[in-house]
Amino acid sequence: MPAVSLCCRICATEHPLDATGTCSRCFGPLDPTYDWDALRARVSRASIEAGPQSIWRYADLLPVAAPEVARLAPGMTPLVPAPRLAEELGIGELWLKLDTANPTHSFKDRVVAVAARKAQELGLDTLSCSSTGNLAGAVAARAAAEGMEAAVFVPSDLEPEKLAAAAVYGPRIYAVAGTYDHCSRLSVELSFELPWGFVNVNLRSYYAEGSKTLAYEIAEQLGWETPDAVAIPIASGALFHKVGQGFAELSALGLVDGTPALFGGQAAGCEPVATAFRENARVVPVRPSSIARSLAIGNPADGDFAVTTARATGGAIHTVAEDEIGSNMAHLAATTGVFGETATGVTLGALKAAVAAGQIGPRARVVLLVTGDGLKTPGPVSDTYDPIMIEADADAFLDEVLIA
Repeated sequence: MPAVSLCCRICATEHPLDATGTCSRCFGPLDPTYDWDALRARVSRASIEAGPQSIWRYADLLPVAAPEVARLAPGMTPLVPAPRLAEELGIGELWLKLDTANPTHSFKDRVVAVAARKAQELGLDTLSCSSTGNLAGAVAARAAAEGMEAAVFVPSDLEPEKLAAAAVYGPRIYAVAGTYDHCSRLSVELSFELPWGFVNVNLRSYYAEGSKTLAYEIAEQLGWETPDAVAIPIASGALFHKVGQGFAELSALGLVDGTPALFGGQAAGCEPVATAFRENARVVPVRPSSIARSLAIGNPADGDFAVTTARATGGAIHTVAEDEIGSNMAHLAATTGVFGETATGVTLGALKAAVAAGQIGPRARVVLLVTGDGLKTPGPVSDTYDPIMIEADADAFLDEVLIA
Protein backbone atom coordinates (compact mmCIF):
# COMPACT_ATOMS: atom_id res chain seq x y z
CA MET A 1 0.00 0.00 0.00
CA PRO A 2 1.69 3.22 -1.15
CA ALA A 3 -0.30 5.66 1.04
CA VAL A 4 1.83 6.87 3.95
CA SER A 5 -0.46 9.25 5.86
CA LEU A 6 -3.50 11.49 5.72
CA CYS A 7 -2.79 15.16 5.15
CA CYS A 8 -5.09 18.15 5.66
CA ARG A 9 -5.94 19.85 2.39
CA ILE A 10 -6.08 23.21 4.22
CA CYS A 11 -3.28 23.35 6.80
CA ALA A 12 -1.14 20.34 5.73
CA THR A 13 -1.22 18.73 9.18
CA GLU A 14 -0.49 15.00 8.89
CA HIS A 15 -2.61 12.29 10.49
CA PRO A 16 -2.30 8.50 10.69
CA LEU A 17 -4.22 6.29 8.27
CA ASP A 18 -7.18 5.84 10.63
CA ALA A 19 -10.95 6.26 10.33
CA THR A 20 -11.00 10.02 10.53
CA GLY A 21 -12.46 12.36 7.98
CA THR A 22 -11.42 15.81 9.19
CA CYS A 23 -8.31 17.53 10.46
CA SER A 24 -7.97 17.67 14.24
CA ARG A 25 -6.36 21.08 13.95
CA CYS A 26 -8.56 23.06 11.50
CA PHE A 27 -11.39 20.61 10.61
CA GLY A 28 -10.35 20.64 6.95
CA PRO A 29 -10.70 17.57 4.70
CA LEU A 30 -7.99 14.93 4.76
CA ASP A 31 -6.39 13.36 1.69
CA PRO A 32 -4.10 10.32 1.54
CA THR A 33 -0.48 11.13 0.73
CA TYR A 34 1.74 8.79 -1.28
CA ASP A 35 5.39 8.04 -1.82
CA TRP A 36 5.52 9.46 -5.34
CA ASP A 37 9.20 8.70 -5.84
CA ALA A 38 8.50 5.01 -5.20
CA LEU A 39 5.45 5.12 -7.47
CA ARG A 40 7.39 6.68 -10.34
CA ALA A 41 9.87 3.83 -10.07
CA ARG A 42 7.31 1.03 -10.30
CA VAL A 43 4.09 2.29 -11.91
CA SER A 44 3.99 2.22 -15.70
CA ARG A 45 1.45 1.79 -18.45
CA ALA A 46 2.53 -1.84 -18.73
CA SER A 47 2.19 -2.54 -15.00
CA ILE A 48 -1.32 -1.11 -15.02
CA GLU A 49 -2.37 -2.95 -18.16
CA ALA A 50 -1.25 -6.23 -16.58
CA GLY A 51 -3.72 -5.77 -13.72
CA PRO A 52 -7.27 -7.06 -13.27
CA GLN A 53 -10.19 -5.66 -15.27
CA SER A 54 -11.41 -3.50 -12.40
CA ILE A 55 -10.38 -0.50 -10.32
CA TRP A 56 -7.84 -2.76 -8.60
CA ARG A 57 -5.54 -2.49 -11.63
CA TYR A 58 -4.80 0.95 -10.11
CA ALA A 59 -4.18 -0.37 -6.60
CA ASP A 60 -0.73 1.25 -6.47
CA LEU A 61 -2.44 4.62 -6.73
CA LEU A 62 -5.12 3.94 -4.10
CA PRO A 63 -4.90 4.27 -0.29
CA VAL A 64 -5.75 0.64 0.51
CA ALA A 65 -4.30 -2.74 -0.32
CA ALA A 66 -6.05 -4.60 -3.11
CA PRO A 67 -8.22 -7.45 -1.80
CA GLU A 68 -6.94 -10.99 -2.27
CA VAL A 69 -10.36 -11.90 -3.65
CA ALA A 70 -12.03 -8.96 -5.38
CA ARG A 71 -15.72 -9.62 -4.88
CA LEU A 72 -18.15 -7.61 -7.02
CA ALA A 73 -15.26 -5.52 -8.33
CA PRO A 74 -16.32 -2.27 -10.03
CA GLY A 75 -14.55 -0.35 -12.75
CA MET A 76 -13.27 -0.69 -16.32
CA THR A 77 -16.72 0.36 -17.46
CA PRO A 78 -17.31 0.98 -21.19
CA LEU A 79 -16.19 4.16 -22.92
CA VAL A 80 -18.32 4.36 -26.05
CA PRO A 81 -18.46 6.86 -28.90
CA ALA A 82 -21.59 8.96 -29.46
CA PRO A 83 -21.15 10.29 -33.02
CA ARG A 84 -24.76 11.31 -33.66
CA LEU A 85 -24.96 13.42 -30.52
CA ALA A 86 -21.49 14.86 -31.17
CA GLU A 87 -22.66 16.02 -34.60
CA GLU A 88 -25.80 17.59 -33.15
CA LEU A 89 -23.78 19.40 -30.49
CA GLY A 90 -21.18 20.57 -32.99
CA ILE A 91 -18.10 18.99 -31.42
CA GLY A 92 -15.44 16.74 -32.91
CA GLU A 93 -15.81 13.63 -30.75
CA LEU A 94 -18.08 12.68 -27.86
CA TRP A 95 -17.47 9.64 -25.68
CA LEU A 96 -19.78 8.35 -22.95
CA LYS A 97 -18.25 6.80 -19.84
CA LEU A 98 -20.92 4.29 -18.82
CA ASP A 99 -20.67 3.80 -15.07
CA THR A 100 -24.15 2.35 -15.32
CA ALA A 101 -22.21 -0.88 -16.01
CA ASN A 102 -20.96 -1.04 -12.42
CA PRO A 103 -22.54 -3.66 -10.09
CA THR A 104 -25.27 -1.33 -8.74
CA HIS A 105 -25.39 0.82 -11.88
CA SER A 106 -23.64 3.95 -10.64
CA PHE A 107 -20.17 5.33 -10.05
CA LYS A 108 -20.72 4.97 -6.30
CA ASP A 109 -19.54 1.36 -6.51
CA ARG A 110 -16.02 2.68 -7.09
CA VAL A 111 -15.83 4.82 -3.97
CA VAL A 112 -17.58 2.28 -1.76
CA ALA A 113 -15.20 -0.51 -2.81
CA VAL A 114 -12.24 1.56 -1.59
CA ALA A 115 -13.97 2.66 1.62
CA ALA A 116 -15.10 -0.88 2.42
CA ARG A 117 -11.58 -2.19 1.93
CA LYS A 118 -10.35 0.34 4.49
CA ALA A 119 -13.15 -0.64 6.87
CA GLN A 120 -11.96 -4.24 6.65
CA GLU A 121 -8.35 -3.22 7.30
CA LEU A 122 -9.52 -1.37 10.42
CA GLY A 123 -11.68 -4.26 11.65
CA LEU A 124 -15.02 -2.48 11.22
CA ASP A 125 -17.91 -4.84 10.45
CA THR A 126 -20.72 -2.38 9.64
CA LEU A 127 -20.83 -0.10 6.59
CA SER A 128 -23.01 2.99 6.77
CA CYS A 129 -23.72 6.18 4.85
CA SER A 130 -26.06 9.07 4.25
CA SER A 131 -27.38 8.91 0.71
CA THR A 132 -29.64 10.30 -1.99
CA GLY A 133 -30.04 6.78 -3.34
CA ASN A 134 -27.13 5.51 -5.42
CA LEU A 135 -24.74 5.36 -2.48
CA ALA A 136 -27.27 3.48 -0.36
CA GLY A 137 -27.47 0.76 -3.00
CA ALA A 138 -23.70 0.61 -3.41
CA VAL A 139 -23.11 0.33 0.35
CA ALA A 140 -25.82 -2.31 0.77
CA ALA A 141 -24.52 -4.42 -2.12
CA ARG A 142 -20.90 -4.16 -1.00
CA ALA A 143 -21.83 -5.20 2.53
CA ALA A 144 -23.77 -8.18 1.17
CA ALA A 145 -20.84 -9.25 -0.99
CA GLU A 146 -18.32 -8.93 1.83
CA GLY A 147 -20.47 -10.44 4.59
CA MET A 148 -20.76 -7.15 6.49
CA GLU A 149 -23.71 -5.36 8.06
CA ALA A 150 -25.14 -2.26 6.38
CA ALA A 151 -27.09 0.71 7.75
CA VAL A 152 -28.08 3.58 5.48
CA PHE A 153 -29.75 6.93 6.12
CA VAL A 154 -31.87 8.42 3.33
CA PRO A 155 -34.39 11.27 2.96
CA SER A 156 -37.87 9.93 3.65
CA ASP A 157 -39.18 11.16 0.28
CA LEU A 158 -36.51 9.47 -1.84
CA GLU A 159 -37.55 8.00 -5.19
CA PRO A 160 -39.09 4.54 -4.58
CA GLU A 161 -37.01 3.03 -7.40
CA LYS A 162 -33.81 3.91 -5.58
CA LEU A 163 -35.14 2.68 -2.24
CA ALA A 164 -36.06 -0.68 -3.76
CA ALA A 165 -32.65 -0.90 -5.45
CA ALA A 166 -31.01 -0.59 -2.02
CA ALA A 167 -33.50 -2.58 0.09
CA VAL A 168 -33.11 -5.77 -1.93
CA TYR A 169 -29.62 -6.32 -0.48
CA GLY A 170 -30.95 -6.44 3.08
CA PRO A 171 -29.56 -3.32 4.80
CA ARG A 172 -31.19 -1.46 7.66
CA ILE A 173 -32.71 1.61 6.00
CA TYR A 174 -33.47 4.65 8.13
CA ALA A 175 -35.78 7.17 6.43
CA VAL A 176 -34.95 10.60 7.85
CA ALA A 177 -37.55 13.36 7.99
CA GLY A 178 -35.74 16.04 5.99
CA THR A 179 -33.32 16.58 3.12
CA TYR A 180 -30.03 14.88 2.35
CA ASP A 181 -28.28 17.56 4.40
CA HIS A 182 -30.24 16.44 7.48
CA CYS A 183 -29.16 12.85 6.80
CA SER A 184 -25.56 13.95 6.42
CA ARG A 185 -25.54 15.92 9.66
CA LEU A 186 -27.08 12.96 11.51
CA SER A 187 -24.49 10.50 10.18
CA VAL A 188 -21.66 12.86 11.14
CA GLU A 189 -22.97 12.98 14.71
CA LEU A 190 -23.44 9.21 14.85
CA SER A 191 -19.94 8.57 13.51
CA PHE A 192 -18.57 9.77 16.85
CA GLU A 193 -20.85 7.40 18.78
CA LEU A 194 -20.88 4.13 16.81
CA PRO A 195 -18.09 1.74 15.76
CA TRP A 196 -19.28 1.81 12.15
CA GLY A 197 -17.55 2.63 8.90
CA PHE A 198 -19.46 5.66 7.62
CA VAL A 199 -18.12 5.66 4.09
CA ASN A 200 -18.77 9.35 3.45
CA VAL A 201 -17.83 10.55 6.94
CA ASN A 202 -15.03 8.83 8.89
CA LEU A 203 -13.90 6.87 5.81
CA ARG A 204 -14.38 9.78 3.39
CA SER A 205 -10.64 10.30 2.83
CA TYR A 206 -10.38 6.80 1.35
CA TYR A 207 -13.82 6.76 -0.25
CA ALA A 208 -13.24 9.90 -2.31
CA GLU A 209 -10.03 8.48 -3.80
CA GLY A 210 -12.09 5.87 -5.62
CA SER A 211 -13.36 8.59 -7.96
CA LYS A 212 -9.83 9.05 -9.35
CA THR A 213 -10.17 5.74 -11.13
CA LEU A 214 -12.58 7.34 -13.61
CA ALA A 215 -9.77 9.60 -14.83
CA TYR A 216 -7.33 6.70 -14.94
CA GLU A 217 -9.70 4.56 -17.02
CA ILE A 218 -10.62 7.32 -19.45
CA ALA A 219 -6.96 8.01 -20.21
CA GLU A 220 -6.13 4.32 -20.56
CA GLN A 221 -9.17 3.60 -22.74
CA LEU A 222 -8.24 6.49 -25.05
CA GLY A 223 -4.83 4.94 -25.62
CA TRP A 224 -3.12 6.86 -22.82
CA GLU A 225 -4.32 10.19 -24.14
CA THR A 226 -6.42 12.72 -22.30
CA PRO A 227 -9.54 14.24 -23.85
CA ASP A 228 -9.87 17.98 -24.35
CA ALA A 229 -12.78 18.19 -21.91
CA VAL A 230 -14.78 16.08 -19.46
CA ALA A 231 -18.38 16.85 -18.42
CA ILE A 232 -19.20 15.86 -14.83
CA PRO A 233 -22.21 16.30 -12.52
CA ILE A 234 -21.62 18.11 -9.23
CA ALA A 235 -23.26 17.21 -5.91
CA SER A 236 -20.78 17.41 -3.02
CA GLY A 237 -18.04 18.39 -5.46
CA ALA A 238 -15.83 15.44 -4.52
CA LEU A 239 -16.25 13.55 -7.80
CA PHE A 240 -15.39 16.64 -9.83
CA HIS A 241 -12.35 17.48 -7.71
CA LYS A 242 -11.02 13.92 -7.61
CA VAL A 243 -11.36 13.36 -11.36
CA GLY A 244 -9.20 16.44 -11.81
CA GLN A 245 -6.74 15.05 -9.28
CA GLY A 246 -6.65 11.72 -11.12
CA PHE A 247 -5.66 13.29 -14.43
CA ALA A 248 -3.05 15.45 -12.68
CA GLU A 249 -1.52 12.35 -11.05
CA LEU A 250 -1.24 10.53 -14.37
CA SER A 251 0.51 13.57 -15.82
CA ALA A 252 2.88 13.80 -12.83
CA LEU A 253 3.79 10.12 -13.31
CA GLY A 254 4.53 10.74 -16.98
CA LEU A 255 1.77 8.38 -18.13
CA VAL A 256 -0.09 11.07 -20.12
CA ASP A 257 0.66 14.48 -21.57
CA GLY A 258 -1.53 17.27 -20.26
CA THR A 259 -4.87 17.35 -18.48
CA PRO A 260 -8.40 18.08 -19.73
CA ALA A 261 -10.66 21.01 -18.94
CA LEU A 262 -13.43 19.95 -16.55
CA PHE A 263 -16.99 21.20 -16.97
CA GLY A 264 -19.49 20.70 -14.17
CA GLY A 265 -23.24 20.93 -13.99
CA GLN A 266 -25.77 21.64 -11.25
CA ALA A 267 -29.54 21.82 -11.43
CA ALA A 268 -31.15 25.22 -10.90
CA GLY A 269 -32.96 23.94 -7.82
CA CYS A 270 -29.65 23.27 -6.06
CA GLU A 271 -26.78 25.28 -7.51
CA PRO A 272 -24.48 26.44 -4.67
CA VAL A 273 -21.30 25.41 -6.51
CA ALA A 274 -22.37 26.84 -9.86
CA THR A 275 -23.33 30.09 -8.13
CA ALA A 276 -19.96 30.31 -6.39
CA PHE A 277 -18.18 29.78 -9.70
CA ARG A 278 -20.33 32.35 -11.49
CA GLU A 279 -19.96 34.99 -8.75
CA ASN A 280 -16.29 34.24 -8.00
CA ALA A 281 -17.20 33.69 -4.34
CA ARG A 282 -17.18 31.01 -1.65
CA VAL A 283 -19.92 28.40 -1.65
CA VAL A 284 -22.99 29.44 0.36
CA PRO A 285 -25.34 26.64 1.50
CA VAL A 286 -28.86 26.55 0.03
CA ARG A 287 -32.08 24.65 0.62
CA PRO A 288 -32.30 22.13 -2.25
CA SER A 289 -35.42 21.77 -4.38
CA SER A 290 -34.57 19.83 -7.52
CA ILE A 291 -35.77 16.81 -9.48
CA ALA A 292 -32.09 15.83 -9.72
CA ARG A 293 -32.19 14.31 -6.25
CA SER A 294 -28.78 12.64 -6.52
CA LEU A 295 -27.23 16.11 -6.89
CA ALA A 296 -29.40 17.88 -4.31
CA ILE A 297 -26.78 18.60 -1.65
CA GLY A 298 -27.34 22.09 -0.31
CA ASN A 299 -24.15 22.23 1.72
CA PRO A 300 -21.52 20.56 -0.49
CA ALA A 301 -18.42 19.54 1.46
CA ASP A 302 -16.07 19.87 -1.51
CA GLY A 303 -17.86 22.67 -3.32
CA ASP A 304 -15.07 25.23 -3.01
CA PHE A 305 -12.53 22.66 -4.18
CA ALA A 306 -14.71 21.93 -7.22
CA VAL A 307 -14.70 25.64 -8.07
CA THR A 308 -10.91 25.72 -7.75
CA THR A 309 -10.58 22.63 -9.93
CA ALA A 310 -12.78 24.11 -12.66
CA ARG A 311 -10.68 27.25 -12.78
CA ALA A 312 -7.35 25.42 -12.60
CA THR A 313 -8.24 23.16 -15.54
CA GLY A 314 -9.67 25.93 -17.71
CA GLY A 315 -13.20 24.60 -17.35
CA ALA A 316 -16.43 25.99 -15.92
CA ILE A 317 -19.51 25.10 -13.88
CA HIS A 318 -22.94 25.69 -15.40
CA THR A 319 -26.48 25.80 -14.07
CA VAL A 320 -29.09 23.71 -15.91
CA ALA A 321 -32.78 24.63 -15.78
CA GLU A 322 -35.02 22.12 -14.03
CA ASP A 323 -37.33 21.80 -17.05
CA GLU A 324 -34.39 20.89 -19.28
CA ILE A 325 -33.25 17.87 -17.25
CA GLY A 326 -35.86 15.41 -18.51
CA SER A 327 -35.54 16.60 -22.11
CA ASN A 328 -31.75 16.15 -21.89
CA MET A 329 -32.23 12.61 -20.58
CA ALA A 330 -34.51 11.88 -23.53
CA HIS A 331 -32.13 13.57 -25.98
CA LEU A 332 -29.24 11.41 -24.80
CA ALA A 333 -31.34 8.25 -25.07
CA ALA A 334 -32.73 9.08 -28.52
CA THR A 335 -29.31 9.84 -30.03
CA THR A 336 -27.07 7.29 -28.28
CA GLY A 337 -29.24 4.49 -26.88
CA VAL A 338 -28.04 5.33 -23.37
CA PHE A 339 -30.58 6.05 -20.60
CA GLY A 340 -28.91 8.06 -17.84
CA GLU A 341 -30.50 9.26 -14.61
CA THR A 342 -31.36 12.88 -13.79
CA ALA A 343 -27.72 13.66 -12.95
CA THR A 344 -26.82 12.78 -16.54
CA GLY A 345 -29.52 15.15 -17.79
CA VAL A 346 -27.76 17.87 -15.81
CA THR A 347 -24.34 16.84 -17.16
CA LEU A 348 -25.53 16.96 -20.77
CA GLY A 349 -27.11 20.35 -20.07
CA ALA A 350 -23.76 21.64 -18.78
CA LEU A 351 -22.01 20.31 -21.88
CA LYS A 352 -24.53 22.08 -24.12
CA ALA A 353 -23.99 25.32 -22.18
CA ALA A 354 -20.21 25.03 -22.50
CA VAL A 355 -20.48 24.52 -26.26
CA ALA A 356 -22.91 27.45 -26.60
CA ALA A 357 -20.52 29.67 -24.63
CA GLY A 358 -17.62 28.79 -26.93
CA GLN A 359 -15.76 27.05 -24.10
CA ILE A 360 -15.63 23.78 -26.08
CA GLY A 361 -14.67 24.05 -29.74
CA PRO A 362 -15.88 22.22 -32.85
CA ARG A 363 -12.83 19.92 -33.01
CA ALA A 364 -12.76 18.98 -29.32
CA ARG A 365 -12.68 15.43 -28.00
CA VAL A 366 -15.09 15.31 -25.05
CA VAL A 367 -16.02 12.66 -22.48
CA LEU A 368 -19.37 12.83 -20.69
CA LEU A 369 -19.78 10.85 -17.46
CA VAL A 370 -22.98 8.79 -17.25
CA THR A 371 -22.87 8.29 -13.50
CA GLY A 372 -26.18 6.51 -12.91
CA ASP A 373 -28.93 4.51 -14.63
CA GLY A 374 -32.09 6.20 -15.86
CA LEU A 375 -34.20 3.29 -14.66
CA LYS A 376 -33.65 4.62 -11.14
CA THR A 377 -35.21 8.00 -12.01
CA PRO A 378 -37.77 7.47 -14.81
CA GLY A 379 -40.15 10.22 -13.69
CA PRO A 380 -38.76 13.13 -15.72
CA VAL A 381 -39.13 11.20 -19.00
CA SER A 382 -42.52 9.63 -18.31
CA ASP A 383 -44.07 11.98 -20.87
CA THR A 384 -42.23 10.13 -23.64
CA TYR A 385 -44.59 7.17 -23.14
CA ASP A 386 -47.41 7.90 -25.58
CA PRO A 387 -48.45 4.61 -27.24
CA ILE A 388 -50.70 4.37 -30.27
CA MET A 389 -53.66 2.20 -29.36
CA ILE A 390 -54.56 -0.42 -32.01
CA GLU A 391 -56.74 -3.47 -32.45
CA ALA A 392 -55.22 -6.94 -32.78
CA ASP A 393 -55.98 -6.96 -36.51
CA ALA A 394 -53.14 -7.06 -39.07
CA ASP A 395 -55.31 -5.86 -41.98
CA ALA A 396 -56.60 -2.92 -39.99
CA PHE A 397 -53.04 -2.07 -38.93
CA LEU A 398 -51.76 -2.13 -42.51
CA ASP A 399 -54.74 -0.39 -44.08
CA GLU A 400 -55.74 2.10 -41.41
CA VAL A 401 -52.83 2.73 -39.01
CA LEU A 402 -49.76 2.73 -41.27
CA ILE A 403 -51.48 4.46 -44.19
CA ALA A 404 -52.98 7.08 -41.90
